[in-house]
Amino acid sequence: MQSIYLDHAATTPVHPQALEAMLPYLRERYGNPSSVHGEGRAARNGVDAARDRLALVLDCAAREIIFTGSGTEADNLAVRGMVERWGSERGRHIVVSAIEHDAVLNTARRLAELGVVSLDVVSCDRGGRVDPDAIASLVRQDTLLVSVMLVNNETGTSQDLGAIVEAVHRRNDRTFVHTDAAQALGRVSVLPHELGVDLMTLAAHKVYGPKGVGALWARDGAYPAAQLTGGGQERGRRSATENTAGIAGFAAAAELAAARMPDEPMRQAELCRRLTERVRSAVAEMVVTGDSAHRAAGFATFAFPGVRTDVLLTVLDGRGVQASGGSACSSGAPTPSHVLAAMGYMPDVAAGALRCTTGIDTSPTDIDRAGDIIAAAVAQVRGGRAA
Repeated sequence: MQSIYLDHAATTPVHPQALEAMLPYLRERYGNPSSVHGEGRAARNGVDAARDRLALVLDCAAREIIFTGSGTEADNLAVRGMVERWGSERGRHIVVSAIEHDAVLNTARRLAELGVVSLDVVSCDRGGRVDPDAIASLVRQDTLLVSVMLVNNETGTSQDLGAIVEAVHRRNDRTFVHTDAAQALGRVSVLPHELGVDLMTLAAHKVYGPKGVGALWARDGAYPAAQLTGGGQERGRRSATENTAGIAGFAAAAELAAARMPDEPMRQAELCRRLTERVRSAVAEMVVTGDSAHRAAGFATFAFPGVRTDVLLTVLDGRGVQASGGSACSSGAPTPSHVLAAMGYMPDVAAGALRCTTGIDTSPTDIDRAGDIIAAAVAQVRGGRAA
């Protein structure tokens, strides 16, 4: 029987229409976009057209989009680049939430360790929501940047970015606000001007585009210093030969994601409610993590006390369900997620986290079968029969 893929928050398959948009730049129009000859001009036109198409999706100016090699690179460009470009003028204090993606959290911590910035990390509530007033209380006259992700990658909890931006700017209207929206595109509105942010990270492979391409949207007047220097591509903001095929696929995938709004997110939200209830009805001592009232579509997240995530995932994989956990393994030893720890879960609960994320091809039949398999797998692990 075919396996059930419930790890779409980790990555997605490339949509056939996105692949179709990529193929000409892998075969006929393979020139370097910086070259002046015909093949180069054709590639440059492809990059420019893709930028225009993504700008329509985001309702922004095309010049505000900086293509990168990944969401992680875009996060680094936002944090490091803003410190380098604006730190001496506006200050070197940064505020980030405790539930940020490692690309933001670890980057900010590294800069603090090096003495480049001072850093405050703001906590969240049990559901993973960040209080705008708590953020505002940390904002100072020298606060350069606040970074709070729109949709959390482990729990799906979404933030009220409008309220956060407003609270920050009440304290200091010169503070920039960045959001990592890699998990948000195709699930919630990601119009940056409407959100009120200054910088926003996106990643193609989260929305049925190719791996190896991301973007940083940067509002006019809020451009970061380049972190990759060289040939001066992307208007001097990110040097490297543009991944023309990947960029074309990203734009196509983003258009498709926008076109699926709001019906597809509503469908996936119902699938996740169905999965949660099916597992809850069959498993004792199950904790639903995240904020159910403020959860982006496509996330069903649990924790099972007395169960180790790595063991559970191995059993699930053997039974035909591919999912993810709220923990990362280092040297073979499971370490509870920093997100669940920030939300206040004890290590014995956080160590049994499970994240199931649906996609556009996930069916109700898949959900029912997956729910039954998860329940059986938890029982197997708790019964000591995982091997």
